[in-house]
Amino acid sequence: MDDSKENPALITTLHDSSASEPLLSKVPEPCRSEVEKEPDLSQHLQITYKHSPRPFRDLPFLIIFAFLVLCTFGFGIFSVFHRNSNYSNVSSYTYSASSDSCVRSSTSASWVTFNSPSSAPSPDFASWVSLKSLSSSNILRVLTWVLGITLILSLLICFLLLLLLKRYTKQVVYVCLPFFFAVLVFFNIFWFVACTVSSSCSDAFPLAYRTLVLGIVFLIIGVIVWIFVANWHRVNLTVNIIGVASDALSSNLVLLGVLPCLSIGLVAYYAPIIVFLVFARHNGKIVPKESSSGEYTCAWKQEGWVPAYFALASLIMLWSLTTMIEAKVYVISGTIAQWYFAKEEEDSAPRQSISTSLRNAFCSSSGTLCLSGLLTAIVRIVRRSDDSTGREDAPGTLNPVLPFGANPLLSSIEFLNKFAINFAAITGEAYCTSARMTYQLLKRNLLSAVFVEVVSTRLLGGIVFVISAVYAVATWGILKGATDLGVYSYFLALLAWGVLMLVLGFFIHVLDNVIDTIYICYAIDRDGGEVCKQDVHEVYVQLPISGNSGSSPGSRIITA
Repeated sequence: MDDSKENPALITTLHDSSASEPLLSKVPEPCRSEVEKEPDLSQHLQITYKHSPRPFRDLPFLIIFAFLVLCTFGFGIFSVFHRNSNYSNVSSYTYSASSDSCVRSSTSASWVTFNSPSSAPSPDFASWVSLKSLSSSNILRVLTWVLGITLILSLLICFLLLLLLKRYTKQVVYVCLPFFFAVLVFFNIFWFVACTVSSSCSDAFPLAYRTLVLGIVFLIIGVIVWIFVANWHRVNLTVNIIGVASDALSSNLVLLGVLPCLSIGLVAYYAPIIVFLVFARHNGKIVPKESSSGEYTCAWKQEGWVPAYFALASLIMLWSLTTMIEAKVYVISGTIAQWYFAKEEEDSAPRQSISTSLRNAFCSSSGTLCLSGLLTAIVRIVRRSDDSTGREDAPGTLNPVLPFGANPLLSSIEFLNKFAINFAAITGEAYCTSARMTYQLLKRNLLSAVFVEVVSTRLLGGIVFVISAVYAVATWGILKGATDLGVYSYFLALLAWGVLMLVLGFFIHVLDNVIDTIYICYAIDRDGGEVCKQDVHEVYVQLPISGNSGSSPGSRIITA
């Protein structure tokens, strides 16, 4: 029997579903940030930011992590109180044949050696030491000033760079790109001329080899220029994406202050573990040891549990590091998502968005972060093992397997893990659910994640490189003209360049995570046919659509 004749509603449903129209061609509904839209059970579940109190997720991994931390601190405290104070006095023990044990020697050879006339320094040596101490004191004073001024200026540079990227993104990128290649060309010519002028460098590095390296570097620069020219249409779109992300970050400036505090908290958490590792070495005893010649000497023998404790402490430190990294991504994603899904009439971010993200990260989603951090730690360990398999003398049976089978799998895990944390921060779902829903979300909308991942990171990295290089050259010029440090001015300028790169690299890392979060929020909007941020949609709607609906996001990022 034909069901359509008895069920007229079915005819209407089939007629409505047969109409094919673009996903965003409908008139967008107003964004509902506080009240979630009632899901349509006939289609996929409606995705939105979850404001209500969230249940705890992935609790078993949180329990395992907490148990290992307690074991680390418990055995660490035991190592402090159970230490052997004779650890540093092994040299003062000698073997006693009568008792077949090590006993403390009655003589103090070190005192005799110290006061012997032969050990007294010569006048020439003493004068050399005093001159070196004076020079070291001067360098240390200048180094303190350089680092202090660089740290202060780096904060100002980050703030100004954020404002420039928000208002004049295209101008900043178009100015920095030529400077980026100009700096590369300058340094390539500079080292060639400096090595040619220096007699020691020119003798150690012949002209033929210098010319070969010079040509190879110029060839690499040419390839980079060709890549930018060939992808110039992507550069224009990425400029707009960076501008949108800068606007979002400027509305949540507190992130730039909270995230370093999390790093400081991690260092404070590491401090007692490092102390425990130091005292763990003091757990043992002095025992006789027979040498190859048959004579007995005294040596330190650690207790059997000490190597296991070192392995446990190293594992928990790595797991804590990766978990804190994921927690930072979670806080950024949760804060930016609250800004994104807020009402259009609200110019600033919702109140207490940072505190809400921190509470969700370290309470309801702490197990999810522990699981994500564990996966990241495993990936790093496997990658390090993969690197070691490249050596011919590397032991193990995985040598023929890891280079070919591990890299695609690890890349897929890293990709899904990255966006799973973004999704978990928005919805509060468990890790596996977030990974699956993110995969389905990107696959349904056929969005090209490779575009957002690669181009924006390269552009921002180039901007940071140009600013740091200009600052390093200015620092070197000031040190060269105002001090008589000589060759040390190069090292101080290089150190200032590294410090500024580190601070700006942190800023770019935050901005990259903001771009990823807005990308996921846009995908959620696109999936539900809503527009929460009109200016974001005007930019992200230009993203290229992946033509292969059957390929996974992970495979697309691998091939890129």
